[in-house]
Amino acid sequence: MQIRIARIYQQPADLTGYRVLVDRLWPRGISKAKAHLDQWLKEVAPSNELRKWFAHDPAKFADFKVRYQAELADNPAYQELLAMAQQQACLILLYSAKDELHNQAVVLQEKLLADSDANH
Repeated sequence: MQIRIARIYQQPADLTGYRVLVDRLWPRGISKAKAHLDQWLKEVAPSNELRKWFAHDPAKFADFKVRYQAELADNPAYQELLAMAQQQACLILLYSAKDELHNQAVVLQEKLLADSDANH
């Protein structure tokens, strides 16, 4: 099992893997055809309140990560994503944020890997 993250605005190097958009809002300027999505799982994204509070401020990322993981704890969409990760040879989490190090896909990737390891 492989879990990768990629910015949706970057042209995919290859389309192998199950591509899931994990943003609550559809990315500006991206058509559905250009996105090459297998699924849009907006319910797994941070709540509107958390997303607005974080505002992609790297100084808030540690707190964001804790709060977001708390939201994921009882989120059925996260369980759906975890099941996908365990079923797919390669899962690609797509996001639109400019910051490649401080976004929800980074948190999701880390949590999915940890939870997959815990279940095996």
